[in-house]
Amino acid sequence: MVKQVLADVWETRVESPFPGLTTHAYLLTRDMGNVLFYNTSQPADIEHMLALGGVRYQFLSHRDELGVSIKQIRAQFDAQLGGHLNEQAEFAEVCTPDIVFFKRQKLLENVEVIPTPGHTPGSCCFLVHSEHNRTYLFTGDTLYLTDDGWQPGMLSFSDRDALMESLKLLQTLQPDVVFSSAFSGFSGYRKVSGHWSDEVQQAINTLKG
Repeated sequence: MVKQVLADVWETRVESPFPGLTTHAYLLTRDMGNVLFYNTSQPADIEHMLALGGVRYQFLSHRDELGVSIKQIRAQFDAQLGGHLNEQAEFAEVCTPDIVFFKRQKLLENVEVIPTPGHTPGSCCFLVHSEHNRTYLFTGDTLYLTDDGWQPGMLSFSDRDALMESLKLLQTLQPDVVFSSAFSGFSGYRKVSGHWSDEVQQAINTLKG
């Protein structure tokens, strides 16, 4: 069952789509329509979202979050799907998005789309100015949380230089709480202690090797 982790954020049950990989999705509840960040394949969690006001929008941070459950979410809630222009070929195999990201832009009044290529060509992060006077950053797999802190989403197919520039961009933000899609360890989100720039620098240093 989805679990409330903040006043306006609910976390889906953990999933393991691949060995060694764990993920959550997060539902942001808003008066202007709820937003589901990332994806979940748990039917019970999707059903529970109905009691929370449904899903008006589903924003994917990158192509790895695509799955058949997107069709269920769209059909059940008439949700609008958002994904990046650079990954439309992958989206077309599952579900064509209603909203195509292609630049840094503010959507839905309090949700900002920030393209962060590197992990994949169409990776995006989302900056939310919560109705509860907090700023949330959803990093997808561009940055993922471990028990030792934030790590770069560098895989064999990733673009190291592009990822480096994306991390430097994220370093300039000032979030209060950060949520990754993939994670390892106890949790997929963490409240920022006030040293976000230093935390991202750790990931940059790891990427530099």
